[in-house]
Amino acid sequence: MRIGYKLASEGFGPKEIIRQAIRAEEVGFDFVEMSDHFHPWLDVQGHSSFTWTVFGAIAARTERVGLVTGVTCPTVRYHPAIIAQAAATLALVSDGRFTLGVGAGERLNEHVVGQGFPSVRGRHERLREALEIIRLLWQGGYQSYEGKHLQLEDAQVFDLPDRPPVIAVAASGPASVAIATELGDGLFATEPKPDLVQAYQRDGGDGPRYAEVPMAWAPDEQQAVQAAWQTSRWAVTGWKVMSELPNPVNFEAASSTVTEDDIRKQFAVGPDPDVHVEAVRTYADAGFDHLVLQNAGPDPDGFLDFYRDTLADRLRALG
Repeated sequence: MRIGYKLASEGFGPKEIIRQAIRAEEVGFDFVEMSDHFHPWLDVQGHSSFTWTVFGAIAARTERVGLVTGVTCPTVRYHPAIIAQAAATLALVSDGRFTLGVGAGERLNEHVVGQGFPSVRGRHERLREALEIIRLLWQGGYQSYEGKHLQLEDAQVFDLPDRPPVIAVAASGPASVAIATELGDGLFATEPKPDLVQAYQRDGGDGPRYAEVPMAWAPDEQQAVQAAWQTSRWAVTGWKVMSELPNPVNFEAASSTVTEDDIRKQFAVGPDPDVHVEAVRTYADAGFDHLVLQNAGPDPDGFLDFYRDTLADRLRALG
């Protein structure tokens, strides 16, 4: 069992994110995971720095902790050749600690370049082509590719690590699980669905299985609930909403009816370690073995101390 810490790049500025990553290593987390967004989900979050720059700084200031994008869309806002180059460079400067988490994307981040946002089928087709391009470039030498949606012309990534980064593919159903099995090295999910893991393994997938566990720590349960509602109520809206809305103002409207009880149903909240252990157990029992603690509480340092002093040993025992 590997335990990770989610760096909330939508909720904190880049220097604070770097500081939290250093502390996460100090308190014993195995890896840190950071989303790759252009916008925050809600304006109240107030941040969304460039993940690749921040991860480079984290790599330079840490020694052991793994780095994971959770997740990058390599098809609209980026061309996959850029992601192939960026991931190879980050693998080099981190001495092999980087894992490339990829997914089909959200309109929130991808529409900004003015090329629209594809249908679900179109997103999956593009993701498949993007992974083929990335794999091709990581073979070395000059490469070209002609796909239905994406092209590559006479390109070479000159700085390649001896071993390419692990690619973990975000999946929510059979189509994306198939991409993870065929073109990825691992699975990435946000819900404790055992059928995803079962389908991945049945089709031959044997890599790491990442999942994010929503929680909110505070010394007082009501304080934790209020903090999660303020910054993270968008997470209750579900993937069909989360992937389609274009801007924070739309998520503000879509989450206007979310209640504190809704937060309690989806997040492990408050100071009781048993509540958080049981939330993580749900994901472990579903078959995930790389679990990311996604704290929406008001005190990051308090949560990091809580993990070190109270949670770490109990969570590792779940494995």
